[in-house]
Amino acid sequence: MKKYIIACVLLISFTPSPAQQKPPRLIVRGDDMGYSHSGNEAIIKSYKEGIETSIEVIVPSPWFPEAVKLLQQNPAVDVGIHLAITSEWDNVKWRPLSDCPSLKDPNGYFYPMVVANKNYPGQSIAENNWNIADIEKEFRAQLSIGLKNIPHISHLSSHMNCTGLTDEVRALTKRLAKEFKIDIDPKDFQVIPVGYEGTHITPEQKIQSILMMLAKLEPDKTYLFVEHPGFDNDELRAVSHVGYENVAADRQGVTEMFTNEKVKRFIKQKGIQLIGYKDLVGQRQ
Repeated sequence: MKKYIIACVLLISFTPSPAQQKPPRLIVRGDDMGYSHSGNEAIIKSYKEGIETSIEVIVPSPWFPEAVKLLQQNPAVDVGIHLAITSEWDNVKWRPLSDCPSLKDPNGYFYPMVVANKNYPGQSIAENNWNIADIEKEFRAQLSIGLKNIPHISHLSSHMNCTGLTDEVRALTKRLAKEFKIDIDPKDFQVIPVGYEGTHITPEQKIQSILMMLAKLEPDKTYLFVEHPGFDNDELRAVSHVGYENVAADRQGVTEMFTNEKVKRFIKQKGIQLIGYKDLVGQRQ
């Protein structure tokens, strides 16, 4: 009986009280900066007026020069290089920055897909004779040019999960992150990926679904939420690929969700700490 009482006392004494617990931490990531002017403007708006804390930029994208200017004007924002070896949209394309023939389609663009897709038969990297030397060459070019133009980059990320193509590509990506001194991998910090809770087609549904997700975040844990802001305008209505035709309306909803006052108020009330990748350093659990 005495041993039982002592064990209970010890358990109680080592159980953190609510006052000792740290609030939930959340990285809110806006992907694909550079793919369009609309996307660039919406991503910056989502950072300046909303909850977005990290911006991922595609270096070989057509609107990269504008992205550089906007990111230079906002030096406090956390920025990641969004490594990309695909060009998925039908009406706007980008090419490699390096001489990497195994990653190019017959027109010299990146293939639209990473792995086989029924809507684009034979037009994925995986279905063609890619080689690791070309991927390394292209990743190095994107990292070098990105860091040259945006010195406050803190990390890298993966467009369409291209860095997960094979174990060899994953290992290469990790090695390059260390070499370029931007190795902040959420997995190393026990960051938990989260998404919408429920239907999220309309702006209103997106707002309700992110509120439901935010309500489930737990103290002493760090989370990552990823989305793609944009504006529903003529430019973005011309951007699509088979299987994702409502890009403009969908991404307008993301922008409205990221800047919604109710969402911002809920985050404040719940005490959620909005952080970027660079804030993970020193917070290893």
